[in-house]
Amino acid sequence: MNRRPFLKSLTTLTGVLSGFSLTGIAATFSEKEKSSKLISDFQEVQPVFKFITASDGHYGQPNTDFETSHQNLITAIGRESDVDFVVFNGDLIHDDPMLMPEVKKVYDQLTLPYYVVKGNHDRVSESRWQEIWGQPADYFFPFNSKQGILILNSSNEAGDYRCVDLEFLRLGLEESSKLEQVFIFIHISQNDWTRHGVDCLEVLDLIASYPNVKAIFHGHDHDVDGLMWDQKKPYFWSGHFGGNWGNPFPSYRVCQVDESGKVTTALKRVSDGQILNAHSI
Repeated sequence: MNRRPFLKSLTTLTGVLSGFSLTGIAATFSEKEKSSKLISDFQEVQPVFKFITASDGHYGQPNTDFETSHQNLITAIGRESDVDFVVFNGDLIHDDPMLMPEVKKVYDQLTLPYYVVKGNHDRVSESRWQEIWGQPADYFFPFNSKQGILILNSSNEAGDYRCVDLEFLRLGLEESSKLEQVFIFIHISQNDWTRHGVDCLEVLDLIASYPNVKAIFHGHDHDVDGLMWDQKKPYFWSGHFGGNWGNPFPSYRVCQVDESGKVTTALKRVSDGQILNAHSI
């Protein structure tokens, strides 16, 4: 499923419209108003369910200040209130399997539950992964009576980019089908709409067939931090908080659900918690 021609056309169209000064100014103003309203809505929510997801810490990557970037994120998470859990969405380490127990010590500083997603730089065996983290790389569970979590592995010990296990996904979705909302975490995008995604049409079709899947969260693409849609399902990215490339602002994403079941999410800057973008789904 190649969306790049569509995205290219959309970019071209935007450029053409902005050539007309009045239309361009009106469109820009409208988007700014919309963004301000979404941020305001996010800030006013009284959540009954709230989680954080952050990706691509690349603990141990040479020539990066990975210890500081990780401590900065732990501090940022500590500033947030009423968080139910955190998901580290892949590339926890940078290739060397000996680093995995070390990054676990950092995460263990958190005083709330956390879960981990396997990324292409997390080059340990499945058995070693479970031994360290106490959870399999493919994992689903109801967090409470209404919300479920589905974590999927999109790589292997060699670091290949892969489609997730379709049968495990089907099983997880079926087991979670009676829950009101399911949130899915996959390190590598299962569509080639980003530079580093993979083309897995069956995965997207299966996800789309379950009405209670509320949102899908990706890592991997350090330079992507927004929202894309497929078959009325929202797919979110969180940029990165470590590593040596990507957006210049380390970031993490907060997702919250209010009493009515409405979901809002915001990307925040690690350094000061400033909201960079927000969405309501």
